[in-house]
Amino acid sequence: MEHTKEDKEILIALKKAQSHLGNVIKMVEGKKYCIDILQQNLSVSGLLKSANAKLLKRHLKTCFAKAMSGTNEKQKNKMIEEILKIKNFT
Repeated sequence: MEHTKEDKEILIALKKAQSHLGNVIKMVEGKKYCIDILQQNLSVSGLLKSANAKLLKRHLKTCFAKAMSGTNEKQKNKMIEEILKIKNFT
């Protein structure tokens, strides 16, 4: 299956986060300066946040949009609840 541009962007962000996290772990194991570790950890957090935003956007444009255009009210409510749950509104 061919990856979309969005898929590629998500994978790039996740792989960068994975690589940075490995570096953070090595820094902690090597007892590096705490502020340096914190800065790298913030970089990992930013990459994960970016990947989450891209995943949510993809979900809203595909799965969510399809459910909302349908007639199954139970499915619509389920999709809304899922979004609210991951966005910590419930």
